[in-house]
Amino acid sequence: MPLLDFLDPQAVLPALRVSGKKQALQELAAHAARLTALPENAIYEALLQRERLGSTGIGEGIAIPHGKIAGLTRIFGLVARLEKPIDFEALDGQQTDVLFLLLAPEGAGADHLKALARVARVLREPGLIERVRATKDATALYAIMTEMPKAA
Repeated sequence: MPLLDFLDPQAVLPALRVSGKKQALQELAAHAARLTALPENAIYEALLQRERLGSTGIGEGIAIPHGKIAGLTRIFGLVARLEKPIDFEALDGQQTDVLFLLLAPEGAGADHLKALARVARVLREPGLIERVRATKDATALYAIMTEMPKAA
């Protein structure tokens, strides 16, 4: 089973062009809406509401915007590699160039937190983020994000 089994091959944006955090969230919401058939504005509002609590920029050029959405039936992930880094108000002050959107059903509870932890762990795998930054191919990016980590 892939490590990030909630990531679909269609939910990969290998060269997203945005000028700032707000536009990035809008683009993520628009793509997620097309793939989940949920209202774009509901997704965008959930992401904005979460960002008001504090930035989801976890540092080292990575952000994991997330939220709970009414009508969603399973955890949904979408990965985006930005063409140019943006200010995402990350904890370390660095510009952000890799986004992983995570949406969960309203009643997901602990499953949402487990999925969030799993995404953070995967993105912190040694060498993985460099591989993500080095590709502009959606298929390759999907493979990087879903392959099983090498045994130590």
